[in-house]
Amino acid sequence: MHFAVSAEPPTHPEPTSEGPGRPPGSAGPLTDSGWFWALLFSLMALLGIALISPKWDWRQRQLEGRFLGRQQAAIERQRRAAGLEAVDLAEMAADPEAVAPGRIVPAWTLACLAAAAAVAAACMLRRERRAVERPATGPGSR
Repeated sequence: MHFAVSAEPPTHPEPTSEGPGRPPGSAGPLTDSGWFWALLFSLMALLGIALISPKWDWRQRQLEGRFLGRQQAAIERQRRAAGLEAVDLAEMAADPEAVAPGRIVPAWTLACLAAAAAVAAACMLRRERRAVERPATGPGSR
């Protein structure tokens, strides 16, 4: 048996985003991109925040009220340990909005974070799609 030896190295196709049977320059399904899924999940996070916001605000108000109450109790314990005059904490507890008029962690901060993630994912998805659809030009292109 005699095998023919070629002086040329074997050529391997360069990896591209085109799948088998897809014409060169076509972007393929949108769902193949990780940025699509990042965009989808961040938009669902925004929707979830919008739907749960009233209940979350009520729950957050309770949690922050407990936190502020514990904080004031700790300050009062330190005052008494230092020999200072005692303060009635019940007077401050009567109006929780006077102590904390706004939330420590408002829902809009979470919404802004989800919106920023959605915008970033949309920009990256658009950039990715345009790079695939645009034919390669310049040095080194075929």
